[in-house]
Amino acid sequence: MLTCEICPHHCRLNVGEIGKCRARINDGEKITALNYGALTSVALDPIEKKPLYRFFPGSRILSVGSYGCNLNCPFCQNFEISMADSNFPTRNVTPAQLVALAQELVAQKNIGVAFTYNEPFISYEFVRDTSNLLKACGLKSVLVTNGTVAPAALKKILPLIDAMNIDLKAFNQTVYDKLGGNFETVRRTIELAAQSCHVEVTTLIVPTMNDSPDEMELEAQWLASLSKDIPLHISRFFPRYKVTNLPPTPVAKIYELVDVAKRHLNFVYAGNC
Repeated sequence: MLTCEICPHHCRLNVGEIGKCRARINDGEKITALNYGALTSVALDPIEKKPLYRFFPGSRILSVGSYGCNLNCPFCQNFEISMADSNFPTRNVTPAQLVALAQELVAQKNIGVAFTYNEPFISYEFVRDTSNLLKACGLKSVLVTNGTVAPAALKKILPLIDAMNIDLKAFNQTVYDKLGGNFETVRRTIELAAQSCHVEVTTLIVPTMNDSPDEMELEAQWLASLSKDIPLHISRFFPRYKVTNLPPTPVAKIYELVDVAKRHLNFVYAGNC
């Protein structure tokens, strides 16, 4: 039996057993990414779509995703792949092939590769190997992540990463308990990443879950204690996956929370409004 060291779940896996994320396996010698290079999604996106508003604005980035996630958000906006397993159709790509494609797209304003759509840290080895090649040829490596990664694993890969958008689901452990996550782990991820690369933060506002102005006040104050220049994206929820009983977040609520956050942060954006 081996213990996975990538995220705080620290799944203990027998040979052939797969972790909670549905994407990491004990192969008999080590725990590694079952979804290594197994892509479910490939697109050349505007960098602002990640969302990264203050990292090479106006550029594009080759965006790729696989399957699986180490959280279980009932409102997941990409649940088709994040909640999938190895039975989901994929296109197998090596790091060298992906970097070659990224290089081909430089003529279309591509600046590198964004690992996104599902949780990239569960594809840790593929992200590491690809990012090494990207850095060697002067291209950027970007992660769009829920931040649920063990600090030791994060510290090893951070020197290869140029930018991150980190999803801060709520500013309390109570919500993270419902999602199968750990609030302090995500805060630590934001702290460490902000010391090493460009960081922007996204909070999806789900009605009745995390739409309190008082909670947003605490979140914005804490982010400002790291740096008032960390951009915060306050995004609108739409009914998805298991949460179809709630209406979309009112636009007025998003702008109310934006105004709260702007008391503390220099760059606050309303998403999906």
